[in-house]
Amino acid sequence: MAGLVVSGAQVSYIGQDCREIPEHLGRDCGHFAKRLDLSFNLLRSLEGLSAFGSLEELILDNNLLGDDLVLPGLPRLHTLTLNKNQITDLECLLDHLAEVTPALEYLSLLGNVACPNELVSLEKDEEDYKRYRCFVLHKLPNLKFLDARKVTKQEREEALVRGAFMKVVKPKDDPASFAEVTVPRAAPLRCNTLCVIVLRTAFAK
Repeated sequence: MAGLVVSGAQVSYIGQDCREIPEHLGRDCGHFAKRLDLSFNLLRSLEGLSAFGSLEELILDNNLLGDDLVLPGLPRLHTLTLNKNQITDLECLLDHLAEVTPALEYLSLLGNVACPNELVSLEKDEEDYKRYRCFVLHKLPNLKFLDARKVTKQEREEALVRGAFMKVVKPKDDPASFAEVTVPRAAPLRCNTLCVIVLRTAFAK
């Protein structure tokens, strides 16, 4: 099949402009694939992904996936990258991931409206991004890496204290913003400057 690359348990179907996961891809590769790369396509739906029940890594960068994204139960999945898609509703996504990907340790959402990173939006700054990380870690406390940064002990502690109050406010017509609920005697948000490792696929094209 043109465009298909298989190496052991790694399956790649990159840059094929497909709008949905080809049925034959799941039929031929779903039973053994542990890593699946579907980046640089035109995916709006993940229907057919249920054929890949043993996935540990899933790469979906540079597609057209939005807030209606639905993943099947993937109990072994530890790595998920969704860079440069069309996701705006962060809380909806995180609630869904908490339910269907219990083993998730690495998540990357760079290049989505839901991820207010100053590298992809001039309207956002580092404080927006810190609050975003705090909220994500509140929802997915088992993450070890978020976007291009390792999760620190300090961030985990902050998420326990304040993560629930960093809820996303999603205006109907504007990019997602963040509102912090005032909590009596809450400690100020603390976060050390960390080294940013930019993911190659996050800023491609």
